[in-house]
Amino acid sequence: MSESDVTREGLRGQRPGREATTGVNVPRRWRGKHRAERPMVPRAEFTSYYGKPILNPPTWQSPDIPGYLFLGGLAGGSSLLAAGADLTGRPALGRVAKTGALAAAGLSMAALVHDLGRPARFVNMLRVFKVTSPMSVGSWLLAGYVPAAGVAAASALTGRLPRIGATATAGAALLGPAVASYTAALISDTAVPAWHDGYPEMPFVFTGSAAMAAGGLGLLSGLAGQARPDETAPARNLALLGVAMETAAFERMEHRIGLTAEPYSAGRGGAYVRAGKALALLGGAGALLSRRSRIAAALSGTALIAASAATRWGIYHAGLASARDPKYTVIPQRQRLEERAASASS
Repeated sequence: MSESDVTREGLRGQRPGREATTGVNVPRRWRGKHRAERPMVPRAEFTSYYGKPILNPPTWQSPDIPGYLFLGGLAGGSSLLAAGADLTGRPALGRVAKTGALAAAGLSMAALVHDLGRPARFVNMLRVFKVTSPMSVGSWLLAGYVPAAGVAAASALTGRLPRIGATATAGAALLGPAVASYTAALISDTAVPAWHDGYPEMPFVFTGSAAMAAGGLGLLSGLAGQARPDETAPARNLALLGVAMETAAFERMEHRIGLTAEPYSAGRGGAYVRAGKALALLGGAGALLSRRSRIAAALSGTALIAASAATRWGIYHAGLASARDPKYTVIPQRQRLEERAASASS
């Protein structure tokens, strides 16, 4: 073999032993004069290490935590409805709302303590007050709200100490919206993609869901003869407001977060969310037609409460699904990095 047999492509008349891609390592400063070939290796697709999840899914259990989310919203919304009923001279509706608020708050606390494992763990959270911790803020909210709701309900049921009862009703109503919505901040403050990415809209979803459930409870008050259909107008209005708020906020959240919203329309979480949306529309339509019929009001109220519960269960299961699948963590992160790089270079 002589030097004349060696060419830029290799030995003259001989084929390379393997298919090599040329031009891949050509320095960037040469690429204007010496055109490099495109690499033949396709861009690598994402896969996690041995298919393991990147995030550890929350250890929260069902039905404790979704029940805690739902019942806290029902309690907070009912206290607000109770205050409105007292102000407009509807004692029967106020009595039902106060009793429902106390029952929902008590069950919510029981679900939380059961998930924590020991009551002492809840008491330990009250040792400090940390503004940056939704759990700390929520624990103190419950510690102030539950006694107020209890005194308001006891006064309404017994007819005793009306002034103290009115003060407790006002205090519970003041804390009610925070009790109904702080759990949205609680789940949004985690790394779970479907929860964290929806943080701007999640408080409105939870507040609307709470109003819908409280309005549904108020509509149910007519079934047992506690309130006439014409006395449940505030409950009907609150329910319709809740349906509109929850539906609009949820639709906006799903549209904005894109890929991360997939668990809200697929799997177990998607089934609950679809059921919640359908029940909310049915309950809202029934509320409009229930002005004179106790049966229609009761059916509408049942649908609205079930819709609120289904939404909370759907959000819970969608969050778990998004934590298990690595693509909901990595792909949005890559998209954000690419967007920042593009904006920085422009």
